[in-house]
Amino acid sequence: MPLDQDFYEEQDEEQDIDNEEGKEMTFLEHLEELRWHIIRAVGSIFVFAIIAFIFIQDIFDKVILAPKRPDFWTYRMMCKLADATGYDDLCVKELNFQLQALGMADPFTMALTSSLIIGLSFAFPYAFWELWRFIKPGLRSVEKRAARGAVFYVSLLFLMGLLFGYFIVSPLAINFLANYQISPEIKNQFDITSYVGTLATLSLGCALVFQMPMVAFVLSKVGLLTPAFMKTYRKHAWIVILVVAGIITPSPDIYSQVLVALPLAALYEVSILVSRSIERARLKEERALTTRD
Repeated sequence: MPLDQDFYEEQDEEQDIDNEEGKEMTFLEHLEELRWHIIRAVGSIFVFAIIAFIFIQDIFDKVILAPKRPDFWTYRMMCKLADATGYDDLCVKELNFQLQALGMADPFTMALTSSLIIGLSFAFPYAFWELWRFIKPGLRSVEKRAARGAVFYVSLLFLMGLLFGYFIVSPLAINFLANYQISPEIKNQFDITSYVGTLATLSLGCALVFQMPMVAFVLSKVGLLTPAFMKTYRKHAWIVILVVAGIITPSPDIYSQVLVALPLAALYEVSILVSRSIERARLKEERALTTRD
């Protein structure tokens, strides 16, 4: 079986060479191809955005405005955790704020903005796949095999980060900011633009942060990152993660910060494993070349 696999890999490499020699594209042809990939990627975002705009009222009531209600899933889990640990401050019983639209066009603007954000979130796997289709032909066969499954892992990490930001980070931040008051005489009445902006920024921000293993993969492939370097600065990274967790969750209780910091620390450890696997593959390839020589 390994011999057969090597045979097919050699055939693929020869086919790639033939394709490169037989299908030489000019600079303008590359730009034209890139343009169509971008058009299809942006088109998918608009398709999902239009679908979201059609159901925007239900989306606002059941998804966007859900973290402002005490019966949100995260708050119910925090109350259960409070009962288990005896730390009553974890339980969120009320969110002391109201939302309002200050401008006449704000509701319509927020509907469009929210639809575009939702469209981007749902279309991200396809949009990334379109861009990957443009990049992939320029890679060598070895690089293609090394990057196999890139679309799946990038999309999976994006989805995991998006859910983490929506269900963990955003409710913790909203809870703290909603219940923080300078004076009892000042009521917390937030603009809907500010609320949606906070929710989108935290959710999409976490989706990008969760790409850390893929960033480690790319940097390790080009030789800019090594597992030894990441292990050496592991303590520094944990301090940065704790600081980031403290910024993301302005709540002063340690439980909320740990709840955010643990997944980020886990991502850093996964990034070390990814970098280590790349280094082992590189060393194995170098030993194989040395043996042939």
